[in-house]
Amino acid sequence: MIERSIVTELEGIVGKDRVLTSPEELAVYAYDGTFYEGRPDVVVMPLSAPEVSKILQLAVRERIPVVPRGAGTGLAGGSVPVHGGIILNLAMMNKILEIDGVNSVAVAQPGVVTGDLQNAVEQRGLFYPPDPASLKQCTIGGNVAMNGGGPRGLKYGVTKDYVLGLEVVLPSGDILRLGGKSIKNVTGYSLMQLFVGSEGTLGVVTEVTVKLLPLPKARSAALVVFPSMERAAGIVNTILGAGVVPSTIEIMDDTTIKCVEAYLRMGLPLDVEALIIVEVDGDETSVASQLEAVAQICLENGARSVTRATTARAIDEVWLARRSVSPSLARMRPSKLGEDISVPRSAILPVVKSIQEIGRRNELTIAVFGHISDGNLHPNILFDRRDPDEMQRVEKASREIFAAAVGFGGTLSGEHGIGLLKREFLPLDLSPQVIEAMRAVKSAFDPHNILNPGKVFPN
Repeated sequence: MIERSIVTELEGIVGKDRVLTSPEELAVYAYDGTFYEGRPDVVVMPLSAPEVSKILQLAVRERIPVVPRGAGTGLAGGSVPVHGGIILNLAMMNKILEIDGVNSVAVAQPGVVTGDLQNAVEQRGLFYPPDPASLKQCTIGGNVAMNGGGPRGLKYGVTKDYVLGLEVVLPSGDILRLGGKSIKNVTGYSLMQLFVGSEGTLGVVTEVTVKLLPLPKARSAALVVFPSMERAAGIVNTILGAGVVPSTIEIMDDTTIKCVEAYLRMGLPLDVEALIIVEVDGDETSVASQLEAVAQICLENGARSVTRATTARAIDEVWLARRSVSPSLARMRPSKLGEDISVPRSAILPVVKSIQEIGRRNELTIAVFGHISDGNLHPNILFDRRDPDEMQRVEKASREIFAAAVGFGGTLSGEHGIGLLKREFLPLDLSPQVIEAMRAVKSAFDPHNILNPGKVFPN
């Protein structure tokens, strides 16, 4: 419990109106997108890097935990304050500071919503590709902290591929400026990239400079139905081998299809093993030829049907099924655990089959969907967390899913991060030497372990 004198000092830094202490207000910040919870002692809402610096200096002096937070949409428990302390809510630092068309960069504060940044740069004919599923709510700072990805990862990469510069406040209160607008920069150690994906454990990001691309002039999509998961899982390499690089290839297994159809009643087939969505972009001529090539390749390789979408409205209709996965699963059982494994494309089919067997063996419903184009799958376990026996089976299944991913040459996370959800499984993926090296980095930047303690590393 934080003493009143500390709260008063925090109010002196940011003002009383930006310090929250009532039980009702604190309860809002006790959760993220998982079922973890942990109530903070106080919520502080800074507006600048100097304010963040003063807050961190006070926290170090008093040894108070500090958890940086954006929109709270994370899916690994990363922003849950399990040790209480200060929630550093960066949502009010939400200004797009610059859109530089000459250098094709944007400069934004961490609280800028990802979708808002995308819309703003598109008005200038520019393009910020990273597209987490929560892009209408999640923030740029959170994307940097977790190295967020999304469906466009195959063609365009993820957040780390677009970060050119950062302003970061260390636990000591020092403010670092790393990188800038230059595309190439190999001066010294790449400290900037060290903070990307660090899950708020090394420093607090207060400004981000991102690279932008020219906005594609056209896009089209196809909804493809596959009776066989084997044919669907192998289609990515067939498409790429034909010289077509889609912006997105998403997959839904039979369990996911049935959940979405029960939710939307949109006429999805219930007697097939997989459904994929392929989107292509570029200039109008190339998009038309790419779409036809994709359709022909799929039909020649076991697809039952291909629904083409070439208008904005039709594309939205194709994507409706995929965007509705999360709410459709939430209707099936009281709780769901959204996992996030990443495997080589060659391992997609055996991993999916392993997950299905894990579900049967543990008497659990597991829906599998995700970004098949880059091997990033999202097995979602449906359960009731009020049932102790079922919770034991969920934990067992989670470990088996992670072991399967690693066993086939994959990793624990492609975009959600480790946080609380996967910290105890870290030794499945990383050697003791690697984990110890990571702990050494953490100690170098945060020797008193005040920043987001209890995350990433196993107890």
